[in-house]
Amino acid sequence: MKPITACKIGCEGVIVRIRAKEPIKGRLFSLGLAKGSHVKILDHTLAKQTWEIESDGTKIALRDEEAESIFIEPKECAA
Repeated sequence: MKPITACKIGCEGVIVRIRAKEPIKGRLFSLGLAKGSHVKILDHTLAKQTWEIESDGTKIALRDEEAESIFIEPKECAA
């Protein structure tokens, strides 16, 4: 289990925990990010301040503080 911010581009996995307080947790749930959701890391900015992920066919942009609160169990990571 590791946060999205510790994963490389192309890494895929399943969300196992979201450690965020309101209102961030509510925003993530409204975007469809919940325990058991499949995610893939698509890209990030050079300074890693913004992360682009795909969850169940939807592309989502997350700020660094949002991405670091989402923990996944990696299934497949690009080399």
